[in-house]
Amino acid sequence: MEAAAEAPGAPAALSCFSYNQDCTSLAIGTTTGYRLFSLSSVEQLDQVHESNEIPDVYIVERLFSSSLVVVVSHAKPQQMNVYHFKKGTEICNYSYSSKILSIRLNRQRLVVCLEESIYIHNIKDMKLLKTIMDTPPNTTGLCALSINHANSYLAYPGSASSGEIALYDGNTLKTACTIPAHEGPLAALTFNSTGSKLASASEKGTVIRVFSIPGGQKLYEFRRGMKRYVNISSLVFSMDSQFLCASSNTETVHIFKLEHLTDSRPEEPPTWSGYMGKMFQAATNYLPAQVSGMMSQDRAFATVRLNISGQRNICALSTIQKLPRLLVTTSDGHLYIYNLDPQDGGECVLIKNHSLLGSRKMEENKENDLQPPVPQSYAATVARQSTVPSTSTMPGYSEDGGALRGEVIPEHEFATGPVCLDDENEFPPIILCRGGQPGKAKRS
Repeated sequence: MEAAAEAPGAPAALSCFSYNQDCTSLAIGTTTGYRLFSLSSVEQLDQVHESNEIPDVYIVERLFSSSLVVVVSHAKPQQMNVYHFKKGTEICNYSYSSKILSIRLNRQRLVVCLEESIYIHNIKDMKLLKTIMDTPPNTTGLCALSINHANSYLAYPGSASSGEIALYDGNTLKTACTIPAHEGPLAALTFNSTGSKLASASEKGTVIRVFSIPGGQKLYEFRRGMKRYVNISSLVFSMDSQFLCASSNTETVHIFKLEHLTDSRPEEPPTWSGYMGKMFQAATNYLPAQVSGMMSQDRAFATVRLNISGQRNICALSTIQKLPRLLVTTSDGHLYIYNLDPQDGGECVLIKNHSLLGSRKMEENKENDLQPPVPQSYAATVARQSTVPSTSTMPGYSEDGGALRGEVIPEHEFATGPVCLDDENEFPPIILCRGGQPGKAKRS
């Protein structure tokens, strides 16, 4: 859920943008610093924090909706800075042997990915627990970390020439398994919220596969297209694991529904189409595996056709004001919000376009208020809700580091030990990293 963006000539262009682990917050990096936004309302985009202390930010990651944020800049691409942004203080910093390509967080682990090594830290005290050395060349820093700290599974490319996935247990610090996911090199990886499923796509971008974790059995196979190869820029599950969204360098976003067709479904009426369907299904048993698999793959449940093409973008599936939404953030500094019809799918309805850049944000957002379409479907009917912001129904931390008012957070949402970051005592101070003394990440 992270993307780097390049927009030469634009003074405040997005250099990176990412959603937090439960898609309740958006972080953007620019040439002047970084900003954090809350995603609790459709009509309003609330800026939680802005910092101009570090210019040329190309990685910014927030831990859920807590006060912990991790930043890397082009000025010091080998140094990771961890901040408590509400206090305006640096918790620690670590330097590495080469450029930092990506960072992943959950409530137990902080993972730093370099081109040929991966560092795993304990997020409570930032102690370096493990260094995975001599990983296959990974020039994009592709990796995924389960947001469920109960397992903290880490997935990364197991080969530079094929689509093999290496699965690592971030809690036991042991290799779990390898998954032969694709023939070509990997382009995208993502876990569902519980860490029980892993989705992947190759550089061709035509097929998306979903595997069980930790066993690695293939559960689903979705085809986003056959006519042309694309670069998958974003792959993400909904928090309830019912949907999987994929976006690319094309103008189309695909949303797939994860559902099993069981043999207990009612018999189809004896019609000509039903008869042909059974004949088609029987015929696939006699076709080569590659052909029959292609014929039985599911198509997209819902789609979005963006007004842009070729721009870097990332997507998120979230529940905002009690309704399912698709969020699309683009490299030119816009956040598009769509309604998703969870029953019938189809074309998603655009309901809001927010600008993320500069002082023109409020004026442009007013200009982009969209009138509700004629209510012909579920998505159109719910397209315009009350303008009074309401809290997200997703579990997790609120902006002040605690539970949402009146909300009971499930036990699995909490890691053992202090993680709220509201008080200095709730995050063990790191003596070696304070006072401007950079911590050095050592090999283990």
